[in-house]
Parts: sequence; C-alpha cells; structure tokens
Amino acid sequence: MNRELLEQPFDPAQIRQRQGHFGNLLDYVEGHAVIQRLNDALDGNWSFEVVEHGVIEEHGEVLVLGRLSTEIVTKTQFGSSVITRAKETGDVISLADDFKAAATDALKKCATQLGVGLYLYKNGNGSGKDLSIPGKRSGNGYKPNGNGRLSSKQHSYILRLIGEAGITREDFDRQCVERFGAGLDHLSRANASQVINQFVSQ
Repeated sequence: MNRELLEQPFDPAQIRQRQGHFGNLLDYVEGHAVIQRLNDALDGNWSFEVVEHGVIEEHGEVLVLGRLSTEIVTKTQFGSSVITRAKETGDVISLADDFKAAATDALKKCATQLGVGLYLYKNGNGSGKDLSIPGKRSGNGYKPNGNGRLSSKQHSYILRLIGEAGITREDFDRQCVERFGAGLDHLSRANASQVINQFVSQ
C-alpha cells in the first residue's frame, strides 16, 4: 500500500464543486478519479462490494452500505443518492442509476478512510469548505460554535473512530488535553483533522 500516493492531493483540474446541505459549497472528486487513485496506490489489489442496500421513501433517497477491501485492511461506509424523478410526472426515472450513484458515494467515503481526498474535508486551508452548521445540534449532542471549533461531521467521525479503536471517550479526552490542551468537544478544526489523519494512517 502506497500511503503517500493515497494521500496525495488531486490535481486542481480534478476538483469539482457542488451545493451541499444548508447552502454550503463542497469540494469533491469524481468516482473515476478515486478508482484510478486506488488502482495506482494499491496496484489494483482491492475490491469493493455493496453489502446492503435499500430505499428510504420518506427521504426520497436510496442508501447502500459498501465495503472496500485491500490485502491488509477493510473499510465500510454508507453512501446515498437522491431518487431521480421526472419533473412532469414525478415518476422514478432509473432506480438502478440511483443505486449506482449511491454505491459510488460509498466507495469514495471508504477510500477517504484510507486517506484518498481526505484533505478536502479539512477546514481553513482553502481546499475544503466548512461543513459545520453554527447553532445546529448534531445527533450526538455536540453543538459547533462556528468560531473555528471542529465541525459536527468531524466530531461524529472521531467518535466513531475511537469507538472502532476500543478507546473510551474519557481516555481520548485525556489524550486530547495532554496533546492539544482541550478535550474533544473543544478541539479546533485543524486539530481534529490531525486526529482523523492519525487514525486513518494507522
């Protein structure tokens, strides 16, 4: 596994932008670029499969759970896509295409756990956009303050990473205080990115 190549920034020409939730403009790379990066960094020794899939009618989207496997590690992530409907009739155009888009989304998110395009999620470096929503409370109870503190997405991701690593929240907060002078809830976006990079690179 070529970690340096996995984490190498993409050419600016490969970076696309899309409108995210709440009007945020998000940077991303297309699925084919991620696949090429995985092929180059892993010499083609990887595989991806959809473990589960389903339709969430009340949200008008499809959801898949994908699994990316290499010779030494396996990553799983959810991916989603809005169900595409005809404007005139509201009929579903192609549920298969929607599932393909959701699978690509899951693949890209799995690849991010290996470091591919992870820098696009960082804040304050001009590459990524702030994903936090000041004043909104995430499902885990964390409330970003909009003043440079880690985003709710970073907070949730770190909680999942420490859970997978078998680290208690108390121990992790103690480590954060020793390293950054603040517990998880009060880390800066930059410090949170350092923590995420450290977990992903292990």
